[in-house]
Amino acid sequence: MKMKHLLHRVPVRNIPLNCRSVTGRVPSCGKYESTLERDLMEILRFDPNIDSFTPQPLTFGYLDREGKARTYTPDGLIQFKQKPTSYSMPVLFEVKYRADFRKDWKILLPKFRAAKKYCLARGWRFEVFTEREIRTPYLNNVRFLWPYLERKVSEEVRHQILQTLWDLDEADADLLLCALCHDPTNRAHLIPAIWHLVATAAIGCDLNVPLSMRSPIWAQEDH
Repeated sequence: MKMKHLLHRVPVRNIPLNCRSVTGRVPSCGKYESTLERDLMEILRFDPNIDSFTPQPLTFGYLDREGKARTYTPDGLIQFKQKPTSYSMPVLFEVKYRADFRKDWKILLPKFRAAKKYCLARGWRFEVFTEREIRTPYLNNVRFLWPYLERKVSEEVRHQILQTLWDLDEADADLLLCALCHDPTNRAHLIPAIWHLVATAAIGCDLNVPLSMRSPIWAQEDH
C-alpha cells in the first residue's frame, strides 16, 4: 500500500497557528489544523486506492442564513485511482468534531448545502468526517502497520510466507508462524515480514476490526 502516487498540492489559503487547535504536517499530505485532521491524513496516505489528496483545495461563495455573501474553503479533496463510481468519485470534505458540529450547525448548514450543490455540478461527493468516522479500529490498525510498510523482505521469505498461507487457505498469524517454523526464535524474525505483507495487501485481513496475532488472514497475491 505504498503511497508514491499520492500528490500533494498547495492549499488555497495558509493554515494559521491556532491556540485552540494543534497544527503540524503529515508527510505526503501537508498541514493540519487539528488532531482529527491529522488522524484522517494518516488514513488517507495509507490507502492504496487514493491517487491524490489536496488540503483546502478551493474556495467558493455562498449565501448565509441572512442572505449575506460568504466564502467557504473545505478542508480537503480526495481523488481516487479507479474510474468514477458512486464510491470512487472525488470527495470534497470537511473535518469537524461532533460537539462543534452540534454547536455551530446553524452556521455550518448553509456552507454544507452550498458544498453539496458545488459537488453535484462536478460529479463529486461532499462528506463531513467526524471522530465517529475517523477514530476507529481502522485508524489504530493503520498506525500499527505503518512502520512495517517500507520494511525490506527478501523474495525467498516472501515466497515462503505466501506459499504456506495459500496452502492453509485461511489462518491467523500465530498459526501461520507455526506452519512456517518450529523454532520460536526464527518465528520472531518472521513476524515483521508477515505484517509487512499485510500492510502492502499481499496478505488480506479485515482492517475494520482490531488487528492481532489471532486475526484471520489470507493470501491475496501469488507467491
